[in-house]
Amino acid sequence: MRLGVALGYWGRGPDPAHIELARAAEELGYHSVWTAESWGSDAFTPLTWIAARTSRIRLGTAVAQMAARSPTTTAMHALTLDHLSGGRMMLGLGLSGPQVVEGWYGRPFPSSPLTATREYVDVIRQVLRREGPVESDGRFHPHPYRGEDGTGLGKPLKPITHPLRADLPILLGAEGPKNIAQTARIADGWLPLYWSPQRADLYEAPLAEARDGFMVAPMARATVCDDVAEGLLPVKAMLGFYIGGMGHAARNFHADLMARMGYEEEARQVQDLFLAGHRDKAIHAVPDAFADEISLVGPRERIAERLDLWRKGPVTDLLLLSPDPHTLRVLAELNS
Repeated sequence: MRLGVALGYWGRGPDPAHIELARAAEELGYHSVWTAESWGSDAFTPLTWIAARTSRIRLGTAVAQMAARSPTTTAMHALTLDHLSGGRMMLGLGLSGPQVVEGWYGRPFPSSPLTATREYVDVIRQVLRREGPVESDGRFHPHPYRGEDGTGLGKPLKPITHPLRADLPILLGAEGPKNIAQTARIADGWLPLYWSPQRADLYEAPLAEARDGFMVAPMARATVCDDVAEGLLPVKAMLGFYIGGMGHAARNFHADLMARMGYEEEARQVQDLFLAGHRDKAIHAVPDAFADEISLVGPRERIAERLDLWRKGPVTDLLLLSPDPHTLRVLAELNS
């Protein structure tokens, strides 16, 4: 199992520690470093900044949001950064949810998310292969555009720049069983949002068609500390925000995922409290047990014991949301 470091997206502004963490991870032999985006900083610019200050570590987006860019634009970002970094780029994509897609990006959430994702990936693959002009009669991502509101003058185009790698890895963030199963068929890897090594059996069927070399790369908060309850607070804060605030009461993919993992009643309680404006209560309502099983928190000995569980399942890459170089070093030593 390889290790990566997930830096996430910016809060109010750039985090000056991110370059230090990326460099520390590279020195410790970590395989990859990942950036993200929501409705603030983008994923590609910070990753390019990191690429210029590292030399070996792989570079990934976890995730770049599909609604933010057309598939050809995303392919341009990926092939450009792949060239500039000497072939270190990995493209992680996510569809997000209706609240973000329609509320922030001002676009309709696709009526068939699986179809929209499949078309998006197909267009990117065409760009990267550069075997001919990009053409697709897709419902959501037609190339050239053929809508009634267009001019009808669109021309199929072939990328000017020759991509460095036709097989640049594409990974997908997916939560529902059908989405995970499609990811196993069309992508090079899967980026689970929450992963419990105690419940790996939940994913055996959706991952049945995954081919050799398929990456399973979940994120996990990692903190070496003496007080487990205190160390879990950032995990609970993240869960409270995602389960309560990243969606609508009637449609929240994160709350649905928590429910499928055995915490349905607790997920609805967190959601109700958050939507009612009781954010602190929502965070405290997140069960310690759930926060604990999807993270690596506590003294070195406890983390060593729990890390063994992660190695026994299908996880190929563990992406650590880690706040300090000391934790990164401990995990590197324990995983060696």
